[in-house]
Amino acid sequence: MNVSKARIGDVPAMHRLINDFANQGAMLPRALSQIYENLRDYFVVRDGTKVVGCAALHVNWLDLAEIRSLAVEQNRQGEQLGATLVQACIEDAHSLGLPRVFCLTRQPGFFERQGFSLIDKSELPHKVWAECYYCPQFPDCDEVALIRSTANGD
Repeated sequence: MNVSKARIGDVPAMHRLINDFANQGAMLPRALSQIYENLRDYFVVRDGTKVVGCAALHVNWLDLAEIRSLAVEQNRQGEQLGATLVQACIEDAHSLGLPRVFCLTRQPGFFERQGFSLIDKSELPHKVWAECYYCPQFPDCDEVALIRSTANGD
């Protein structure tokens, strides 16, 4: 299975996948409008024509982007699809000239296996926290921040 940029027809499946995890408290929910408006941020993995995973790379500033909305169907986890999506985001960030990528997650072990390192959330620019108001955990965030370089070989 290959990773590709998301297309308009992928949005309903991505919306369902992301919000299934959001309903479990694993990530922020996304409205259909948010996904459509940010479609260029998203990558998908398809099994045939079916979307089985997605992730977004959202540019935050001149030197920083966030990996967000990483979701892989429950029955497809363990197949390295999440790692493949993260790598696509890192390569995209690198091609854009962005030196660093971060994430906020409750699954730090997964991201550490992808070369990310834990950082204190206070090291991230305040702009990063704009979406926090939509989180049911706000202001008592239980996510951790991780970051990595986009340089090849890092």
